[in-house]
Amino acid sequence: MDFIDISLVDGFNVPMDFSPTSGDCRGIRCSADINGQCPAELRAPGGCNNPCTVFKTDEYCCTSGSCGPTNYSMFFKNNCPDAYSYPKDDATSTFTCPGGTNYRVVFCP
Repeated sequence: MDFIDISLVDGFNVPMDFSPTSGDCRGIRCSADINGQCPAELRAPGGCNNPCTVFKTDEYCCTSGSCGPTNYSMFFKNNCPDAYSYPKDDATSTFTCPGGTNYRVVFCP
């Protein structure tokens, strides 16, 4: 079994599409214009930073191991529902495909 995910936990810079070319499973993608819509306080050259890098607090970095979604993670999740938006976002962000599946990865779809 293959486990696949797209993570925005460390920020965003390039949209992508991750699709199986064989096997019986769904593709995942993050093709929104996150850089163009990035909150001003998270903007970085060529991308959109994560709030942990910017604010360095447990709320955003999840250093205690127990955290939930924040306004910033919801911004990422609303734009890219398939992607990880904070460290504990496993339930809606980890996908599986049968072992041996072939994939096509497209940057800037």
